[in-house]
Amino acid sequence: MPAHAHWRSPRLHFAHTTPAVLRVENGSRVRAKVQIISLTGGLLCLSTPLNKGCRVKLMFLTDSGSVLGTVEMLPSVSAGVQPFRFLELNEEDQRRLRDLIQVSAELSRLEQQSIIRDRTW
Repeated sequence: MPAHAHWRSPRLHFAHTTPAVLRVENGSRVRAKVQIISLTGGLLCLSTPLNKGCRVKLMFLTDSGSVLGTVEMLPSVSAGVQPFRFLELNEEDQRRLRDLIQVSAELSRLEQQSIIRDRTW
């Protein structure tokens, strides 16, 4: 098995509700909330799951601007929670997403260091 087979793209678990809009092939729009995001995909909260394999445009806002990509919906994991994977994401949106995840990971690491440093033994 290749050494990189178990590597996973870093993930960001949003602390606050992050609204998203999905544009389905028939032109309709579906509201969603992004729970988890990575450079390869993520997890959405939807009132009604979309069909597995369905390709949609996903758009959501970050502090550094909007992210827009084409995604493929994967099988629902539970009522209203559905994973997806990115099929297309332009360079600028990739950069925006990578920066967002990197900043979040750094803040989390600093928080953990602070907790450990301030812990009374």
